[in-house]
Amino acid sequence: MECFKKLGLIEPIIKSIDEQRFTEPSEIQVEAIPLVLEGRDVVAGSATGSGKTLVFGSGIIQNCSKGSGIQALVLTPTRELAEQVAESLRGFSRYKPLKVVPVYGGVAIGPQFRDLKTADVVVGTPGRILDHISRRSINLTRVKILVFDEADRMLDMGFVRDVEKITKECPKKRQTLLFSATISGDVGRLAQRYMRDPVEVSVESYIDSSKLEQVYYDVPDNLKFSLLVHLLKEESAAMVMVFCNSQRNTDFVASNLKNCGIDALAIHGGYSQDKRTRVMKQFNAQKRVYVLVCTDVAARGLDIKGVSHVYNYDIPRESKTYIHRIGRTARAGEEGKAINILSERDYDNFTKVMRDRSLKVDREETPHVERVKIKVMDKPNRPDRGRGGSGRFGGSRGSRSSEGSGGSRNHRDSGGNNRSGGSEGSRSSGGSGRFGGSGGSSRNSRSNRDSRKPQGRGRYN
Repeated sequence: MECFKKLGLIEPIIKSIDEQRFTEPSEIQVEAIPLVLEGRDVVAGSATGSGKTLVFGSGIIQNCSKGSGIQALVLTPTRELAEQVAESLRGFSRYKPLKVVPVYGGVAIGPQFRDLKTADVVVGTPGRILDHISRRSINLTRVKILVFDEADRMLDMGFVRDVEKITKECPKKRQTLLFSATISGDVGRLAQRYMRDPVEVSVESYIDSSKLEQVYYDVPDNLKFSLLVHLLKEESAAMVMVFCNSQRNTDFVASNLKNCGIDALAIHGGYSQDKRTRVMKQFNAQKRVYVLVCTDVAARGLDIKGVSHVYNYDIPRESKTYIHRIGRTARAGEEGKAINILSERDYDNFTKVMRDRSLKVDREETPHVERVKIKVMDKPNRPDRGRGGSGRFGGSRGSRSSEGSGGSRNHRDSGGNNRSGGSEGSRSSGGSGRFGGSGGSSRNSRSNRDSRKPQGRGRYN
């Protein structure tokens, strides 16, 4: 605990840290906590799981007092992150109690009216905070500390104007703390506009690259899901996250994994907040369900401990998102593995991701995979309704939806550059791999197909 005491933390916080069995401060904590306690505005570049909640939490707990109105406001991009941050702040303030109120949409607003009347700290999403401002049910005139958590994601999601409106409701004389995985573009402009002489702190990624193995498999479209099932059954894993680019594909993958005897849960922005909360509690319990199939929106910002494997079932469109995904594993000295499953529709996105020369991804030979039957979802997904679908089974050689699309035959998500990132299946029939292997018939010529795939063999770096 001496290391934490040297940072200037007060005894009540030290006591709570000790009870939570933290032994040494993280790099971002060492660099930023003293600055926060000095009252400086801080721009911190740090990833999820790096310990940043204690950084801004230390300033909030030491400088706020119970019963003096809302003195700190933390803005987060997602509901789950708001709940997670609020829970962490409650833990850190156990011996200097503050009323921490999470505020987000998707739940009844009535109880929030009541809780906001006596709140000391509010953690919330921009949309619901603005809603309370318009209803005059939140008073931000006493805010001493304003925190933008996961600022890059918040702005990526289109909350720029909302954040600016909320910021203008807070006193100009305040401390502003900004945390973001990347400091550029809109994030930089936000800092320049609303912060006073901020100190910029940047730390290395919390991912231990020496303990993170990154691989990719190149498979025919009609074996993509079958390979996922094979790997999940063969790999020795603790907790697994499977990323998809669309809500529809998330439901499709989770539903079919269950059909294959793999306990899996889906989470995405189409679910109600109650259902998302239940899913996360089940997954974190780690008793039976160990596979979480999710979209980036639902998963961003969540600090899920113990993830050993990350699968990219859909390849993201940019390296920044890819890095956020793989950052879920290989944390705090633990080993981890990131597995990318590429079919033809993923080539364009994978090529974009690999423009980041810091990434080193090895090619793995595709093992012999037994083709599994999959249930195609024919109807558009509706929030909290299940796994639509007519019960049709895909998988016949040469069919238009060779290994199960997340939708019907005419579903628009079958391409790699579509709006939602693609769903299972394509018009091409079989094949034995995209790197020089022979394959079945396809609407595209071999030369066309080969021109789109990532170039090179073996290690992709």
